[in-house]
Amino acid sequence: MAELARRIVALNDGFTATLVTYANFSSSVHASTLASSLPSSISTAALPEVPLDDLPADARVETRIFTVVKRSLPHLRALLASSPSGVAAFVADLLCPWTLNVARELGVPGYVFSTSSLTALFSMLHVPELDRTTTCEYRDLPEPVRLPGCVPLRGADLVDPVQDRSDPAYRLMVEFGNMHLLTDGFIVNTFDAMEHETLVAFNELSDKGVYPPAYAVGPFVRLPSYSVNNEAAKKHGCIRWLDEQPDESVLYVCFGSGGTLSTEQTAELAAGLEASGQRFLWVVRFPSDKDKSASYFGAAGESDDPLRYLPEGFVERTKHVGLCVPPWAPQVEILNHRAVGGFLSHAGWNSTLEAAAAGVPMLAWPLFAEQRVNAVMLSEGVGLALQLSRDDGVVPRDEVAAMVTELMAGEKGAAAREKARELRDAAAKAWAPDGPSRKAFHAVTGKWNKADHAG
Repeated sequence: MAELARRIVALNDGFTATLVTYANFSSSVHASTLASSLPSSISTAALPEVPLDDLPADARVETRIFTVVKRSLPHLRALLASSPSGVAAFVADLLCPWTLNVARELGVPGYVFSTSSLTALFSMLHVPELDRTTTCEYRDLPEPVRLPGCVPLRGADLVDPVQDRSDPAYRLMVEFGNMHLLTDGFIVNTFDAMEHETLVAFNELSDKGVYPPAYAVGPFVRLPSYSVNNEAAKKHGCIRWLDEQPDESVLYVCFGSGGTLSTEQTAELAAGLEASGQRFLWVVRFPSDKDKSASYFGAAGESDDPLRYLPEGFVERTKHVGLCVPPWAPQVEILNHRAVGGFLSHAGWNSTLEAAAAGVPMLAWPLFAEQRVNAVMLSEGVGLALQLSRDDGVVPRDEVAAMVTELMAGEKGAAAREKARELRDAAAKAWAPDGPSRKAFHAVTGKWNKADHAG
């Protein structure tokens, strides 16, 4: 969202922007980091905290998020109405479609910024139709879900909060899909070469009035900061280690800022990496046996060391081919390093776009949210990724070893590497002066140019 705001003010003369956050989901550290990284033409505003005491202790995170969004609508209405110069456009995060009602009430054009794939967005918009036409749990659907321009999706591949019809999050997801139809358009962090057929099919439906239009404006990817003149970045130990490895020989292993493996799965992954014999750089985080997204909130004390959860002797035995880094590493710099030849990832969309922009093939290991949708699309449609088992069981070390070896040294891995190079070139061209993403960006922001300010 911050990058979208930056581009709006940079490429549209006279525009300013305000990033609106929720006090329930932000901290003083987040707020100060955000504020310090923004140009003067972008301000921030935090909506006051709303109570959640009445929600069950085991309420899903989606239920909590959607409840905060809905209960904060009066605060948002007051904020937008108080803007001294008016608001030219309102852009909601994907998880906040209820806010579009406020924009409509105030006569402000309302858009949604989807920070995930268009395929994932398409599948979520389809949930109300599935709700009307089916009665079983989606994992029990006898046939795949076939959306125009998309790879077929098993019911079990759909987003987590629709997998249990009895959970309150399910009804909210049905409502979620319907509320998105209030938008004037979807601004999507993807690019034509990544999802061309999906984009064409989606906008054909838009022309028929089924959905609002989609504008593919991505990829929004930070450029690597390290160079021969950037000693601070090069001092990171993993970059120095990569400098000593052969070209395209290292598998980078990271499950995003929130992805978390169980204790057993961590051990199996370690054993599989060791058995593969391939070089690897693994960003190790604390395991959790309860929550696959536990790293978002911290799974152990700050003074603890996640490496101690690895199998005994693993770090010592693999020190000549592998490096384990706790609990963070500079991902964009790593993916753009000449030594990296593959990426074992949770298939989160930011990581996917960073891999595509760097020309690195992936081994997809989806954990939660819409990551299973992304993994299917990347492996069976785009060809950027190979995919591990998709069930909820533990992926055994033998499969880990086999798939890692295939990605780094096999024929399927070579094909994915070639596709990765094609996507890297296409991503670089997407935001060229006449590139499709830049054209799409100007097409949507051009609709707001009648006003002096955009929020």
